[in-house]
Amino acid sequence: MITLYGFGRIFRQGIGETKDLRIEWALQETGLPYRVHGLDHTAGELDSPAYSKISPFHQAPVIDDDGFIVAESGAAVLYIAEKAGRLIPSDFQGRIRVTQWCLAALNTVEPPLALIALGDTAGMTDEGRAQWIKLANRFFDGLERRLDGREWIACAEFTVADILLATVLRDIRKTDLMASYPRLKEFYARALARPAWERTLDLYAKRLGVPVADIC
Repeated sequence: MITLYGFGRIFRQGIGETKDLRIEWALQETGLPYRVHGLDHTAGELDSPAYSKISPFHQAPVIDDDGFIVAESGAAVLYIAEKAGRLIPSDFQGRIRVTQWCLAALNTVEPPLALIALGDTAGMTDEGRAQWIKLANRFFDGLERRLDGREWIACAEFTVADILLATVLRDIRKTDLMASYPRLKEFYARALARPAWERTLDLYAKRLGVPVADIC
């Protein structure tokens, strides 16, 4: 059985922002059996010697599949898809296409959005925010073109690339940065309307002891 090392306790401002959400979403979509080991971030559990043996950078999430450890959320969701034979095509080129869009979500789209979200919390200058928004818009332009006539980002069917892109877009859910990108907005709403995501939010909220409304 897969063990998901996620958050059981975290500082208030981090609730709803953690990357174990994307892994549990993939697990809920595939139906693979799993359990969650909730880590106490506030008590320094991620820095413990025991956890450092499975997480080289002292980060969560990590999955342990009967002794096979996978760190990094992108690698973990791809592992889950390959193991389940779901959320990823069976042909080689199809799998590479999904991998391409997984990497695009994490390596291209996510960095400026994460910085905007962090800056909005920490107090970024208007000039600094404008620079990151300009870069985000450049990437949104590409996503908007890609979604022309498509429901999902990589393939005709929903895949783990959509999970990663949708959770990356959550970084800016409290802003209006997608307002000028109707296809991207529709993609985001379509992804988060999936029952597996709703179950994931419910389980996460119960684990962290907060109302679901506080993390949406």
